[in-house]
Amino acid sequence: MEGFTMARRFKQEYLRSIYKRYQRAPRAEKGMILEEFCKVCGYNRKYAIWLLNRPVPEATVRKRTVSRSPTYSRAMVRILAKVWKASGYLCSQRLKAALVHWLPWIKQHFELTQPLEAQLLAISARQMDRRLRATKHMVKRRVYGSTRPGSLLKQMIPIKTDHWDVNRPGYLEIDLVSHSGASAVGEFLHSLDCVDIATCWVERKAVMGKSALGILNAVTEIEHQLPFPLKGIDSDNGSEFINNHLLAFCQQRPAGRTIQFTRSRPYKKDDNAHIEQKNWTHVRKLMGWDRYDTAKALEAANRLYEELRIFQNLFQPSMKLRCKIRKGSRLIRRYDTPRTPFERVVESRKGDPKKLAALTHMLKTTDPFELSTRIDQQLQRIYKLASHADRAPRERPPLKQTPWRNWTFSKKLQRQQQDMKRQMREDFG
Repeated sequence: MEGFTMARRFKQEYLRSIYKRYQRAPRAEKGMILEEFCKVCGYNRKYAIWLLNRPVPEATVRKRTVSRSPTYSRAMVRILAKVWKASGYLCSQRLKAALVHWLPWIKQHFELTQPLEAQLLAISARQMDRRLRATKHMVKRRVYGSTRPGSLLKQMIPIKTDHWDVNRPGYLEIDLVSHSGASAVGEFLHSLDCVDIATCWVERKAVMGKSALGILNAVTEIEHQLPFPLKGIDSDNGSEFINNHLLAFCQQRPAGRTIQFTRSRPYKKDDNAHIEQKNWTHVRKLMGWDRYDTAKALEAANRLYEELRIFQNLFQPSMKLRCKIRKGSRLIRRYDTPRTPFERVVESRKGDPKKLAALTHMLKTTDPFELSTRIDQQLQRIYKLASHADRAPRERPPLKQTPWRNWTFSKKLQRQQQDMKRQMREDFG
């Protein structure tokens, strides 16, 4: 039959059925069997002769696959998906480390039996990726900044080009994230984002505008909230940071308590890689790209950051890069065990005992599921406070038509210019 292709398994069965008959047949009958074999299987004649003259292939016995019962039940996967959503869509490694802190509250919110609890604690990070693959979505958007370089006191503030290698908490990278929307005209909200290098502790404050005094007040409030003493600040070259106010804040202190103040190289975001990453995960992914320029939005953003401070520092584990290994063209990154910033502060033994005691009490009494719900509600309220630009199209004036007299004159002038150029080429070669 033209256009018909036989499956390989059926070709082998047909070969075994005619093999013995072909071996015992006389020469004339062999030719007929060979022609029929080539016609049925679509083989080349030489290849068909080679198949019929070699030892007959043995029939392959199909192995019976026995499907085993699933290790992780659907009920456990549903609970895991809800925990993953409430925890802020953590990656599998961080989610695995967060389950230990969330387990007492999981038992209160879900019907967690002993087998489900055993499955929840036994599942690996790789299996989490497989089980949650259908529910994971990623959104990538481009971020536009509005930082303007500051020209004051640059010579007095040293540039930090080496990588951070500190084991003590207190050394912060700071940056400003603008919430200007599509237009940077007028005053609007900014988020002052700070991250500690050693512990990954994150603090944020919303400020109106980029005034030096406003940024200084926000840095002062953040210093009082930190559970460890402030040792150093590293910023970019924006004028909101490079000014006399912040420099005096760092230098005019008692002996031994001076704050190290450094800045990055201009237009080198890799110098502030830690805070640039937090700008995306801890600010931009939550606040979006809308414009916020009202006092209500400022108050709502600061209330949101107070809730996020507890949620992300106490209940969200983070991973720190230990080293990079170069193997040919591959760059392999090795990370440490995921831990929360609060755990790293406790392990450092450099924190304030009173603040650590208050945070420990807060960790034991705060329900992360309720905290996550409050954060979602506050985000919805903030989105409603965004200022949207008027999208009405502008009126375009009608195009002025050129009078035919002017058009005729312009054509006549063009012909005269062309005649002059042609005459010059003839005269001067």
